[in-house]
Amino acid sequence: MANGGPVCGPISSFSRVRILHALFEGGTGQSRAERTIGELCEATGLHPNTVREHLQRLIEGGYVIQASEHRTTRGRPRTLYSAATGMSDASSPIARDKAKAAAERGDLLRRVLPASASALGRDATYQLDALIEHLEESGFEPVVDDEQLTVDLSPCPHAAGRAEDRPMLCSVHLGLMQGVLTEAGGPLAAEAVRTPALAADCAVPAECVVQLRLTEMTAA
Repeated sequence: MANGGPVCGPISSFSRVRILHALFEGGTGQSRAERTIGELCEATGLHPNTVREHLQRLIEGGYVIQASEHRTTRGRPRTLYSAATGMSDASSPIARDKAKAAAERGDLLRRVLPASASALGRDATYQLDALIEHLEESGFEPVVDDEQLTVDLSPCPHAAGRAEDRPMLCSVHLGLMQGVLTEAGGPLAAEAVRTPALAADCAVPAECVVQLRLTEMTAA
């Protein structure tokens, strides 16, 4: 949790972050990067058994999907791994079930506390349900601003980590959030993770705000 508790979820270890970064790297909004165990070992420097263990946890969480290679020649097909981006060719059934369950819990809360409903509409509300549960699972305490389309994650539980690791961590975290929003389906997208620059005295940047945006189709 943000108040000094353990950081959990898909970014609970930097080894897992490195694996996710290798899976996100090279993919685009229209395609996805697929990697073998060997390629992930080469990209991260991790032992194959370590990579397999982390991949299994990420698959169970709905953040990675696996598939058999389609071969046009003889030979045993390799197992390929890719990030679950929520796109049609990279959708995780586990992630879909999590998004559906989050929406159901959100509806229950809104029946008890009607004032907690978002003014952004049903689809966006369900996206926020899924995003909030993902962030809480990852050790954050998110505060959503519907008007500014921001999610405040301060203080960041990762702020005390090495400064050189933060760009990769933020990049992976943004990719994970975008995958959750895409999987839930709706007008919201994760645009950026805003963190303050380090001061001259190397103070730890504990502030962290996620900027969301409405898609152009919805805005139009």
